[in-house]
Amino acid sequence: MRYVKYLFLALVAICLVVVALANRDSVNVQVLPPELSAYLGQPFSYTLPLYLIIFISIVVGLLIGFVWEWLREHKHRAEARAQRREKEKLAREVKGLKRRTNEGKDDVLALLDDAQPSR
Repeated sequence: MRYVKYLFLALVAICLVVVALANRDSVNVQVLPPELSAYLGQPFSYTLPLYLIIFISIVVGLLIGFVWEWLREHKHRAEARAQRREKEKLAREVKGLKRRTNEGKDDVLALLDDAQPSR
């Protein structure tokens, strides 16, 4: 399975290099509209190779997707956290109940009672 992963990563790298070689021309990217740039007094335009813009767009899209999913899954994480706290609370309660029911019994019998699964 590890070799399949390396093969996939190699294919992705080859595709990225081919895209970069095919799109080496420089393009002018304007961050703000010309009217707003004139109002601010500084033109926010950059000349970059097209492949760099493509790669930056992919990375920004992935980051937006990751943040979106992280925010969307918040309710699931909160529910899992609440269930984990409830499980720990119930485990402590069961331990305390077993301790109380085994008071005064022989230590060996108490250990055997603790080891038996409840039915």
